Amino acid sequence: MQEEVNLNTGDPSGQQFNSNVVRFKDFMKKFYRNKSALIGGILILALIIIALIGPYLTPYGPNTQNYGNLLAPPSTEHFFGTDHHGRDIFSRIIHGMSITLRVGFTSVLIGMTIGVTLGVISGYYGKWVDTIIMRCMDVLLAFPGILLALAIVAVLGGSLNNVIISVAIFSVPVFARISRGSTLEVRELEYVEAVRSLGASDFRIIIRHVLPNIMSPIIVQATLNIATSVLTASGLSFLGMGAQPPTPEWGAMLNDGRNYMWNAPHITMIPGLAIVAVVLAFNVFGDGLRDALDPKSRN
Repeated sequence: MQEEVNLNTGDPSGQQFNSNVVRFKDFMKKFYRNKSALIGGILILALIIIALIGPYLTPYGPNTQNYGNLLAPPSTEHFFGTDHHGRDIFSRIIHGMSITLRVGFTSVLIGMTIGVTLGVISGYYGKWVDTIIMRCMDVLLAFPGILLALAIVAVLGGSLNNVIISVAIFSVPVFARISRGSTLEVRELEYVEAVRSLGASDFRIIIRHVLPNIMSPIIVQATLNIATSVLTASGLSFLGMGAQPPTPEWGAMLNDGRNYMWNAPHITMIPGLAIVAVVLAFNVFGDGLRDALDPKSRN
C-alpha cells in the first residue's frame, strides 16, 4: 500500500510504469497456470473472430430458403443440415453468433456503466445518497432477472434492441452493489485521505484513485454477466419476446425447431450447443480472471 501512496503523491512516472508491468506479468503468469481459463479465453477469441468474418464466408445466406431440401440432416453440402424452411443451419449459426455476442457485450457494457457510476457515487458520498440509490437497487433485485427482463420487454415491445435494454437494466444492481462495496473500502485508505487533504476534487479522486482500484471485481463480474446476458436474451427470443423471425438468433432458432425435435433433432440441438459453448467459455474465462485478479491468492 505504501507503494500506492508514493505513486499518487509525486513519484516519477517510470516507477508507476514499472509497477504496472510487474502487476501485468503477475496476472498473466497466474492466468496461464489456469488451463481451463486459458482454453475459455482462446474459445472466446475464436468466437469473436468468427462473428466478425464468418458471415462473409458462409456458403448460403442466412434466410435463403430451399423448399426442395427441407429438414435435411447434416451433410457435406449442409454441415449442420437444414431447417423446416430449407435454410442452411450452419450459415444461420454463424450469422447468429454476431447477434448473440453483440447482445451480450452491449447489454453488459450499458449495465456496467450505469451500475458502476451509481455504485461509486453511493459508496463515496454515503448518507442519504447511499440510502436512495441502494434502495432503488434493492427494488430491482427483488425481481428475478428473467422476470424483470420479460416485464420490460412486454412494456417496450419485442425486438432485439429492447432485449438489450432489458438485460442491461437487470444487470445494473449487480454492478452497483459490487462497486459500492469496493468504494467503501477504498475511500478509507491512507493514500485517498492524503490526496483529499491536498485539496483534490471528488471527481479527480474518483477517476484517478477510486475507479482504478475497484476494477478487478467489476471486470470479473462483467465477464460472467455476458454469459447470463446471452442466456437471458436467448430465453426471451425463445419465448417470442426478443429477436423476431427471420432473424437468425439462436434462441429464436430453438423456438422454430421445437416442433421438429423428434424427426429432425439437429434443428434444436445445434443452436442449443452453440449457446452452451458461449456460456461455458465466458464462465470458465471469468473464473480464471477471478483467480488471477484475486489479491488473496498472490502466492
